[in-house]
Amino acid sequence: MLITQQNMFRHFWYPVMPTHLLDAGSPQAFRLLGEDIVLWKVGDGRYASMEDRCCHRTAKLSMGWLENDRIVCGYHGWAYDCTGQCVSMPQSPEAVKIPYKVKSHLTDVRYGYVWVCLEPDPINTIPVLEEDGAPGFRLIHEFYEPCRASGLRLMENFFDFSHTSFVHKGTFGNMVDATPRKTEIEETEHGIVLRGDVPVLNADEHIQRVVRDQGVESVRHMVSNWYMPFMRKSQITYPNGLIHSLVTSATPIDDERSMLCQWIYRNDTEAEVSAADCIEMDRRITNEDILILEGLDHDVPLAPANAEEAHMYTDRPGLAMRRRLLKMLEARGEKEVRTPRNLARYGIRVETVSA
Repeated sequence: MLITQQNMFRHFWYPVMPTHLLDAGSPQAFRLLGEDIVLWKVGDGRYASMEDRCCHRTAKLSMGWLENDRIVCGYHGWAYDCTGQCVSMPQSPEAVKIPYKVKSHLTDVRYGYVWVCLEPDPINTIPVLEEDGAPGFRLIHEFYEPCRASGLRLMENFFDFSHTSFVHKGTFGNMVDATPRKTEIEETEHGIVLRGDVPVLNADEHIQRVVRDQGVESVRHMVSNWYMPFMRKSQITYPNGLIHSLVTSATPIDDERSMLCQWIYRNDTEAEVSAADCIEMDRRITNEDILILEGLDHDVPLAPANAEEAHMYTDRPGLAMRRRLLKMLEARGEKEVRTPRNLARYGIRVETVSA
């Protein structure tokens, strides 16, 4: 599936940029689903998003500046308000009404991020995270960085409990006890919930300190929520009662790349475990994932009837994601769009685009 070729994904909310990157007062560029957009902070505290393209000669508005809550194109000085309306043309100061406009987008702010929906009729809502603001929990922002992996590959990885024994053998993976435990999958309005236990090894003193467990062997209880299309919250509960909830959005830059937006919630304090130590542990674990994921084909097949990929028991969550997205596409009258390079090998016929 090529997400930039599927109109459906334009109707979802995505966390696009941390608010602090916009609070300095300069417009910032981002590419969302292959479309260049520009974001900025309006004087009343709101945030704006629109096409990063002046309608005069296509100059990037993100290379301009902000003036009186307007974004000014650095090429000829045309100015736009937060609706995308061109409100000033220095070359025609007498103009009463300027007919030119660029497309603006819906924006919202949640969890320290500006969220954007490219179309005016979103089909999802921004997830409500129960830990946010809850007594006893703290929020730690971890990563905001691009990754050469598609959103669906990242989501499937986070819900594949069997990969931990091997991919994470350098941090917490238990290769001796690699047989997957029984898991429960529940379909929800927002996606799926996966529940299960994962045997792990607290491989070194740093991890033991962060998880506050001096034992070498342990079991994590996992409750993982998939929020369509490319966001997850994995609530990890340790035997000592510590909760470490990972929230990750694989915000789609294009078909091959995602922006990793990750933060965590923990029910302890900075005095007990520093934020820096938490980030260091999750950095090591995330690097192990990325090393593998960046080598996977970004074009994930949704249709179950082909033989491109083999499957096993722990692939059930990922297959449930594929079925759910395919069903949504079909309900909207869309066909799955694929690149042709792998299809000829299996004689599969679907909509294709050039590689």
